[in-house]
Amino acid sequence: MKIATWNVNSLKVRLPHLLDWMAATQPDVVCLQETKTEDKNFPLAELQQAGYHVVFSGQKTYNGVAILAKSELSDVQMGIPNFDDEQRRVIAATVDGLRIVCVYIPNGQSLDSDKYQYKLRWLEALTHWLRDEMSRHPKLALLGDYNIAPDDRDLYDPEGWAGNILVSEPERAAFYRLEGLGLKDSFRLFEQPEKSYSWWDYRMMAFRRNMGLRIDHILLSVPLVAGCTSCTIDRAPRKLERPSDHTPVIAELS
Repeated sequence: MKIATWNVNSLKVRLPHLLDWMAATQPDVVCLQETKTEDKNFPLAELQQAGYHVVFSGQKTYNGVAILAKSELSDVQMGIPNFDDEQRRVIAATVDGLRIVCVYIPNGQSLDSDKYQYKLRWLEALTHWLRDEMSRHPKLALLGDYNIAPDDRDLYDPEGWAGNILVSEPERAAFYRLEGLGLKDSFRLFEQPEKSYSWWDYRMMAFRRNMGLRIDHILLSVPLVAGCTSCTIDRAPRKLERPSDHTPVIAELS
């Protein structure tokens, strides 16, 4: 099974890219973030015509998540239970016995911002919920835009980024607490090329200069780790005209 995550940064703009990429790559499951699309405008017909079952939770202009799967989706959960949040950032479903959790973790804006405190509260709520979710679903994959670079290897300029959002100690500690639930970073299960990133700013020719961050992740529960045969970052979509600032991350499970 091939599972993938991609922050498309507007599904309306990036739908042709997504359809072409799925036709070429043939993922079994795709988690999308920042669809930025109200549910009434979601391109359901186009994605179904491409051969995918779809569940989605969206809102105008901001956020929005979706799961696309070749097999039927069941036991759908939207949002974090018992966490009051109007932002559409979480959707989960079961596919062929695998629990898929798609997340768009808040950015945080700046360390002195209320949005940063919201991010930390959000991560705490996610961790509490996932602990229960994993007890019910031992085979669980947590895919999405985490807005956290967990290690200095995951950013092009560790010294320049020190003390900023996405790399702060509380954020990284929250990432490690997710791993403490029994989740493993699938990308780090394998030897990887140095300077491997999944996001590049649109400015300063950042992609051309590979000034990026690895903030899109696929974490796998222990029962899935042994069957994970690869995890890769597909840079090709970032080279297209009008691309998302993120590019897909793909894990293969036997």
